[in-house]
Amino acid sequence: MRKKLPNKSMKSFLSIGVKIPNSSIPILLVLLVCFLLLGCASTTALVDPLDRALASKDARIRSVMDHPEPFELQIRFTRIFREKDSVRFADYDFNVANNRYFYPASTVKFPIAVIALEKLNASETLSTDTKFYVEGDTLETTFGKEIIKIFAVSDNDANNRLLEFLGQDAINEGLNSRNVGPARIAHRLSAPNADDVTTKSLVIYLNDTTTTSLEGSANTPADPLTIEGITKGIGFYEGDSLIDQPFNFSLKNYYPIETQHGVLKRIIFPKSFPENERFNLSTSQRQFLLNAMKILPKEAGYNKEDYYDSYGKFLLFGDSKEAIPSNIKIYNKVGYAYGTLTDCAYIHDEKNKVEFMVTATILVNSDGIFNDNVYDYDEIGIPFLDALGDELYKIEKNRKR
Repeated sequence: MRKKLPNKSMKSFLSIGVKIPNSSIPILLVLLVCFLLLGCASTTALVDPLDRALASKDARIRSVMDHPEPFELQIRFTRIFREKDSVRFADYDFNVANNRYFYPASTVKFPIAVIALEKLNASETLSTDTKFYVEGDTLETTFGKEIIKIFAVSDNDANNRLLEFLGQDAINEGLNSRNVGPARIAHRLSAPNADDVTTKSLVIYLNDTTTTSLEGSANTPADPLTIEGITKGIGFYEGDSLIDQPFNFSLKNYYPIETQHGVLKRIIFPKSFPENERFNLSTSQRQFLLNAMKILPKEAGYNKEDYYDSYGKFLLFGDSKEAIPSNIKIYNKVGYAYGTLTDCAYIHDEKNKVEFMVTATILVNSDGIFNDNVYDYDEIGIPFLDALGDELYKIEKNRKR
């Protein structure tokens, strides 16, 4: 145990090079203690990079963090340490809780694409290049094309085609067996038959002239979720009618931050996990998926005026329509619906050797009415996520390695 200094020694310590009157010593001691306490507190605050980012004076961050409660903000940030051939993670959280609901919107398309690739990998006859169409659909396409659409422009129909291919039960089993965290995929997106638990048949082209049918599946109906925040707001529209009661999300998809981040880690760094927790993808499939995750709309053939680089990249560049620098690659999936914005991303600046992961969600629905298409995406949500990415990028760029 450290010995307590006697008064004489303390006086000598305080009076090095300066003659100090005895009456001033108590005041100086108080000032010294306050300085040390404040210094320690400041040092502790600076240790957490996510706290530092959220303490930024950037107006886009202050618009949320000065009064964060209405925004239901949840963030997980991962700092990445490379040590020879191994990778180590340090996770930092803000308000992350599996029992606090937010609507995941299109972020569910990421695991659906992954599990579709797993099913293709397990087949001797199917691949990303296999042509197919869904019963009653007018589009002939390939599994690879639909996955590209999911990441390039967040195409809902592409997602729904893969859900018909898999079925809800297979998707949920694929997630739950990987120890990524809780999840429940229950419905299609923006479709009239969204909650149908019976999937449609697929017609598969074995070659240019020969087809076979892949029968649909009967899946388990979703049980209502009973977690915090499952009802939101003060009203919602049903058709043209305003219903004056909170909107109920209990039968919607459930894909919390922990699970989103867990899927991302296993795709970007599969060797950091035991084999039974990895997704069963071939080397070429994983590379195809990574290319799809970072693809920009213009690289997938979309009009760059309507589908600018940051169309599906909220963190770091969401508040700009300028071209994303070629040295920065963002492997991600965004979602936005019902006033909720979410981005799950691995950001890698090859030139400056900066890399980190962040999954963040924010609710920007100031009027409390759902289904009215009046949300604060452009005014608050996307600027906040852009600024969050900016701050984390600067912190990681300046981090000593």
